[in-house]
Amino acid sequence: MTNFSNYPPQTSQGNLQILLELAIDWSLAHGLVFRPPSTTSNNNIDNNNNSVIHAPISLFPSPFPRREFELALELQPIFNRLFFELSQNHDFIKDVIEEVTKVDDFIEKLYNLYVTVRQEGVVQPISLGLHRSDYILHVSSNNHEEAHIQQVEFNTIASSFSSLSSLTGELHKYLLESTNYFDSSSPIFNIEALPENDSMNSIPRGIAKAHELYGSERAVVLMVVQSKERNIFDQRWIEYTLFKNHKVHLIRKDLSEISQEGKLDPITKALIIDGKEISVTYFRSGYSPRDHLSDEAWNTRLLIERSKSIKCPTAAYQLVGAKKVQQVLAAPGVLERYIPDPLEVKKLRSCFAGLYPLDSSPEGEKAAKAALENPERYVMKPQREGGGNNLYANDIPQLLSKLTPSERSSYILMDLIKPPPMKNIILLQGEMVKGEMISELGVYGIIIGKGKEVIVNERGGHLLRTKGKETNEGGVATGYAVIDSPLLF
Repeated sequence: MTNFSNYPPQTSQGNLQILLELAIDWSLAHGLVFRPPSTTSNNNIDNNNNSVIHAPISLFPSPFPRREFELALELQPIFNRLFFELSQNHDFIKDVIEEVTKVDDFIEKLYNLYVTVRQEGVVQPISLGLHRSDYILHVSSNNHEEAHIQQVEFNTIASSFSSLSSLTGELHKYLLESTNYFDSSSPIFNIEALPENDSMNSIPRGIAKAHELYGSERAVVLMVVQSKERNIFDQRWIEYTLFKNHKVHLIRKDLSEISQEGKLDPITKALIIDGKEISVTYFRSGYSPRDHLSDEAWNTRLLIERSKSIKCPTAAYQLVGAKKVQQVLAAPGVLERYIPDPLEVKKLRSCFAGLYPLDSSPEGEKAAKAALENPERYVMKPQREGGGNNLYANDIPQLLSKLTPSERSSYILMDLIKPPPMKNIILLQGEMVKGEMISELGVYGIIIGKGKEVIVNERGGHLLRTKGKETNEGGVATGYAVIDSPLLF
């Protein structure tokens, strides 16, 4: 591992302040922005959604080994195809998910929705997967020189920040050209070390292709969003790019609005929202119990699932994105059932961290005992997306000791990934924060299938999120991390 003890580049406090102002001004001018949390109910500007701040970003790109970055890119089409095939495999979904439904109400309702529509007959055979596979560099205890990517999770729903990630890369290119403000003594500190990132265009391109396959020029794309969504600029960029590049219109509705305005055509089963036929239903929410607090919300999900619109994701696709599936795939012999190429299996396994069940099986009992005795070595994960859900260190035995073996089966255990030391400066609401950081690389993937036939399978750019070393979670929208760019070496 290259020594980055002098990274980020040394400069005066005055020059840092200039770079800070340049970064903020560029972000505001180019749409790299968030809406701030509401501070007062009497602020008319805030209530009218006219107030924005720069998105949480790093001031400098973070060094990342080129070899591992290219491996992550190489893995993505393989993962795309694997999860697509799992979503088509009822026996796999039934075997893996049914046990979890006994102790997880959210997974149970999603699984029941999937079973109901499957029994009725799936109306739309085309499915769209917009994925993101996330990795952290790991340095093993017996090899302090080499860092290798290990997979944190595989996202099959609401893979966010594709647009803001591209913009952050452009910001860093702009700042790297401002060479009068720092000593660029590091040999890798150059624009050529910043990889191209097409994530802003690739996600809309995948949606547009699915829209084309739907076969109606008059139809529009539906983005399902959270109620009172504030940090929506990544979503707006998708809407803008979809129309600019493909002349496809997009509407944004939450589940409550869809419940009031939506219906199915009794003959074609087309989904009609406020008089508009929906070609693609793209979920940017729906991954959390917080999005389904009423029977109305679940009935609306069922309405969408029954419809002719192309779902991203289908209920089956969302289920195979569960953490339990990630753990099962890491078990010996499982990947080989779905990936015929031994070399591809080897590549996938090379990025797996240690993953263990926490059920009543002998393996589950062994893992539970290990977690109670050495909780600092593990992460305990529920079947949830969106950040803020995992347990670490002393929180693990506090919960684990209260759970029955049946209740434990709704969690998995993963070895704690140990990244190499790295320093950077991040910007949060106009303030610089310096210190030791951890970066998490996400690679986007697009796959479209019809039945079991794959029509499109490609990479879709990347996202780098960076956070303080002591911060366990990694979500940007939840306030744990900032958007970054990889500086390859």
